[in-house]
Amino acid sequence: MTKDNDHRPTITDRAADVAVSAPTVVGRGFMTYERYDIAIIRADDETLRQQRDVLRASKVAAVIPIDLERGKIVLIHQFRLPAHLATGRGEMVEIVAGRIDGDETPLAAAARECAEEIGVTPQRLFELYSVLPTPGCTDEYITFFLGFVDSSKVPVRGGLVGETEDTRPFVVSIDEAIAALDSGVIHNGLMVSALQWLALHRDRLQDYYERAVPSPAV
Repeated sequence: MTKDNDHRPTITDRAADVAVSAPTVVGRGFMTYERYDIAIIRADDETLRQQRDVLRASKVAAVIPIDLERGKIVLIHQFRLPAHLATGRGEMVEIVAGRIDGDETPLAAAARECAEEIGVTPQRLFELYSVLPTPGCTDEYITFFLGFVDSSKVPVRGGLVGETEDTRPFVVSIDEAIAALDSGVIHNGLMVSALQWLALHRDRLQDYYERAVPSPAV
């Protein structure tokens, strides 16, 4: 009985008994595409050998921009080529998200991305959770924040011209956003995750505001 309990699966990620080769660079572009040979030692001590490709992405900060006073959330429209190729609907509805630059902290990146994509800097930020959205093919690691903003100051357009970025921010009620999630019209994974979190925790937003930290200067 004790032995069975010791090997009972738990709901947690854990380190693997694995040997990973040095990478072979398959291609370079906006991101680097690498190939690895791996050897996984299984529970029966047999070795499972695999070859896997990895798209080396960066760490990302994502923000759920909430106007607590007005009961609003700020979303954006942005063109995504993979979405266009997959569904024909490339104009995706998204939350704020972007790559963390160099030695930048996730908190600083969250504030900067809000300023760039929705034209306003959060008054306060609270770190929520982190995810690997597609661990089967990329090492992208996303940290979500709750950002408290003044939605009355959101412009019609955002994005950095120097990065050929074009975002169109818009403001809707939190009720409307969650209803859109329930209707099945949202296909962006970050949006789904963010709105599910919001649906579960919306009654505690004031508590999160009080625990949030002032946004770094941008």
